[in-house]
Amino acid sequence: MSVTFSKQPIRRLRQAGFTLIELMVVLVIIGVLAALIVPNVLDRADDARVTAAKTDVGNLMQALKLYKLDNQRYPTAEQGLEALIHKPSTVPVPPNWRPYLDKLPNDPWGRPYLYANPGVKGDIDVYSLGADGQSGGEGVNADIGSWQ
Repeated sequence: MSVTFSKQPIRRLRQAGFTLIELMVVLVIIGVLAALIVPNVLDRADDARVTAAKTDVGNLMQALKLYKLDNQRYPTAEQGLEALIHKPSTVPVPPNWRPYLDKLPNDPWGRPYLYANPGVKGDIDVYSLGADGQSGGEGVNADIGSWQ
């Protein structure tokens, strides 16, 4: 018995995979797409926070109007927005108080909403200082209040 071998040369199997240049091209494309998309997504988050703050201020103003309707006056500056969830014990004690909110919201940046009675821009003011937490500002740093 004899064993015969094929006379064809043994070919090496080419390993499947990507070259370094192909990987670099893909990474550059992903980087360009991220540079175009990420700023738009971040702007949307800021817009959503501003919208949420405006909605919260509107809800707080509605609760304060109900408070005034029941008690013939707004809470004093000392009583503050806390008067919407707990009956004030300081003078003037509201005669027909009831809970107006389950809890007080914080603004979208994690700080409590501010209340002024008398207000600077209206009978009362409810406002957030915006993203920077300081009075004034522009864009997302602008104050968001009941006067808007």
